[in-house]
Amino acid sequence: MTATAPTDVRPDPPENDRGGDATALAGFGYRQELHRSMGRYASFAAGFSFISVLTTVFQFFAFGFSFGGAAFFWTWPAVLAGQLLVAACFAELAARYPLSGAIYQWSTRLSTPSFGWFAGWIMVIGQIVVVAAAALALQVVLPAIWPGFQLFGGDPSPVTPSGAANAALLAVVLLVLTTAVNLLDNRVMSAVNRIGVTAEIIGAVLIVVLLLTHSERGAGVTLHTGGQGGAIGALLVGSFTAAYVLIGFDSAGELSEETRSPRRTAPRTILLALVSAGVLGGLLLLGGVLAAPSLTDGRLATEGLSYVLTSSLGDGVGKALLIDVVIAIAVATLAIQTAGARMLFSMARDGVLPFSARLAKVSPRTGMPAGPALAVGAAAAALGLLNLASPEAFLAIGTTCIAMLYLAYAMVTGPMLVRRLRGEWARGPGADEVDESGRPLFSLGRWGLPVNIVALAYGLFMTVNLAWPRAAVYDPSGGHWYFQWFTVLFLLGTVGIGAIARAWRARRAIPAPEAGPAPEAGPAGGLPEGAA
Repeated sequence: MTATAPTDVRPDPPENDRGGDATALAGFGYRQELHRSMGRYASFAAGFSFISVLTTVFQFFAFGFSFGGAAFFWTWPAVLAGQLLVAACFAELAARYPLSGAIYQWSTRLSTPSFGWFAGWIMVIGQIVVVAAAALALQVVLPAIWPGFQLFGGDPSPVTPSGAANAALLAVVLLVLTTAVNLLDNRVMSAVNRIGVTAEIIGAVLIVVLLLTHSERGAGVTLHTGGQGGAIGALLVGSFTAAYVLIGFDSAGELSEETRSPRRTAPRTILLALVSAGVLGGLLLLGGVLAAPSLTDGRLATEGLSYVLTSSLGDGVGKALLIDVVIAIAVATLAIQTAGARMLFSMARDGVLPFSARLAKVSPRTGMPAGPALAVGAAAAALGLLNLASPEAFLAIGTTCIAMLYLAYAMVTGPMLVRRLRGEWARGPGADEVDESGRPLFSLGRWGLPVNIVALAYGLFMTVNLAWPRAAVYDPSGGHWYFQWFTVLFLLGTVGIGAIARAWRARRAIPAPEAGPAPEAGPAGGLPEGAA
């Protein structure tokens, strides 16, 4: 069964409906409320800025190296390969269901309204946590540019009490700014994204070139694990860096209702964003290991890439490049907050959340849902303030958000695999399965089943790996059992609170929309008749 909006929201298509995008959206039961002004590069920028290799590699490089040593580099291509399989599945879905709240919409239409609701709920909570984690990344960079950015104490390391408190303050300031941008016209938000992504790509390429030309050792060093624990355990934990970086490529799908010709654009930009970020991020990791002044003095495991840039390239060049990293962090926080706001909006307009009427409101002038943007920003700021309680919260927040997103992804690839095994998923695009320009929809064809199987297995394995309560990872100082079990407890709490919220909403006067079949006519394509 699939969830659709009430039939009374179906409007007449607007006169300026270029390409029939709004008409196709009306076929799913939704009116065109968000402004459809984004082109291909803006769609790519949405996915790339969520991934934001400069933000996340700088944030988690030290952690990955501290556990896996130089060999943690090899976890990068392994995670990238797994995520590419997931992205390929999402590309198929983006072509068939170009809707905001992609994970929620896809899971609902592939399974049941209840299962899809929990997929959307877990995803949006995960996105809120990712927003907080991205904003906290400022602490890794700003004090390295100028000590004056360290307003609390003297130690800027995010795992110290003074560094953790300072990270919380910087994060709140950034979230105020990104929330303000999210309340403006979506053309402003899109322009900020495009400019930021362009600056990030240029900066990342420059950093890679400079690091590789300042290498202190050969690539053979990446065959030595080092770090903490045995080789396998160290690499499993070292993979957290790649796992944290290579998420969010689905954001191109999240913004489908603001993208022109989304059936053709979103599948390509989902894959392009992940491949581009994967290549750049892998080269950053390799360049950092090869150019570090020392692999044994302990600084690489605590200060990460910021230390490599300022030590190897000099303060002037190093700090100039770190400014580009600050831009990347700000744009990433904005992009992730936007994706979370669209997820809340998508669920709210179906009437399945508390306060749905307020959260589903879109300003006709700006085309932006203000309520979801404010809710995501406020919740992320509250999570960021957990850093004031303990430095361990920095790592707990980061790893928890990854596990949440991986689980939500599996709640899409899982039902998708069930459909394939039942023979209810189209093997390839048929005559009626075309995009806005009349071309066949993106399809994996005969490779769909094996890709889907491995994508689901990989996603479930990584979810367990990320959530496993390792004391050495989550509670290195000891005595804080709640941090050791933070990810598991947070997941359980999310599901429990979600069940309460869903039950509360069910008792309200306005019921959730009834399920119905996915549209069969026109360019909607997708599942065969009766599959929903």
